[in-house]
Amino acid sequence: MIQSRILLLVALATVLRFNSALAENPQQSSVGFATSKPATGPSVEIDGKFMVPYTVTIPGTEVSFEMIPIPGGKVLMGSPDGEAGRTDDEGPQVEVEVEPMWVQKTELTWSEYKLFMSLYPVFKKSQRDGIRKITDENRVDAVTVPTPLYEPSHTFEFGSEANQPAVTMTQYAAKQYTKWISGMTAAQYRLPSEAEWEYAARAGSKSAYSFGDSAEGLGDYACFADNNAGGPEKVGQKKPNGFGLHDMHGNVWEWTIDSHSSDGFKALGSSPLLASKAIQWPKEASHRCVRGGGWQDGPDRCRSAARMGSEDEDWKGDDPNIPLSPWWYTSDPARSVGMRMIRSARPLAQEEMKLFWDIDNADIQQDVTLRMDEGRGAMGLPVPELAEALKENAQQ
Repeated sequence: MIQSRILLLVALATVLRFNSALAENPQQSSVGFATSKPATGPSVEIDGKFMVPYTVTIPGTEVSFEMIPIPGGKVLMGSPDGEAGRTDDEGPQVEVEVEPMWVQKTELTWSEYKLFMSLYPVFKKSQRDGIRKITDENRVDAVTVPTPLYEPSHTFEFGSEANQPAVTMTQYAAKQYTKWISGMTAAQYRLPSEAEWEYAARAGSKSAYSFGDSAEGLGDYACFADNNAGGPEKVGQKKPNGFGLHDMHGNVWEWTIDSHSSDGFKALGSSPLLASKAIQWPKEASHRCVRGGGWQDGPDRCRSAARMGSEDEDWKGDDPNIPLSPWWYTSDPARSVGMRMIRSARPLAQEEMKLFWDIDNADIQQDVTLRMDEGRGAMGLPVPELAEALKENAQQ
């Protein structure tokens, strides 16, 4: 009885700490802000403070990622009729107003994503030992972590080095990663909307690429079909765009939160729109939008306006599991699909963040539930206490 009460108190304390970490609090508000304008480097003034670049070291590890401040502004999302390589899903063009934000300097790397993957046995052990128990009360705060890869040699065929972009995760898995890292660091990280992504990629340009309309100089900025060495390059090797962001063209496609359709942006109606009103929230498990082009693609697919929708039946074509994995893709072009995180300058309400983090489709929910019921998934709370487990994993 005493042991049960202790476990209950530990679980309740863990949940309270998690909810507090993700609330709008002084710790979160101060990360990435300076009280005065820096003498050098990018900065964005907002509410009497200055957004500045900052680096996050994931607790318990030596793995880090860098966030770059991006000023607010307007973007004409999509491409004009006469742009070379244009496809029908890139229009009609819509003007969207984007709020200031931080954008991850490079695509998410395997060094980052493998930490998330390493929590699978940690969460399994916690479930067995009754530590940080998942209850009806805290289940909404929990995350699932990817099961081990069924055939890692396929996903890792072109490398899985620390500084290579992580690939083949589903949008659901990408969302769970952002929820996890938010709990670990007490700051709100999420996938970008399409408008936010395109605004960051264009960096103030209206041309096909951030550097101009001609693909002649694309090799300076992108790893793509004409210049790759048989796989994605390590992140940050190419020139950055005008906002200081690397690999927005090529290397790997990057997840956005939006759905994709052949009708492009027709459903958005007239513009201008706020970015929050320009999101086309997904309704299906498939047809979710990735942006930027990948190492297997030609120059036209690396343009700022290029779009591609996920096709789960094809992208999971080699998955022998039933149900198919909600965390992993198995088939190309998924080996050139990765992710990049953003963080809003002003914290979003928790109900809005749930839209960026949680399951949004009954089929995905069913697949996750079946996997968990069969013991082929792992769920846990993304709390700072996991830092010790990550540290132990690194020492093994």
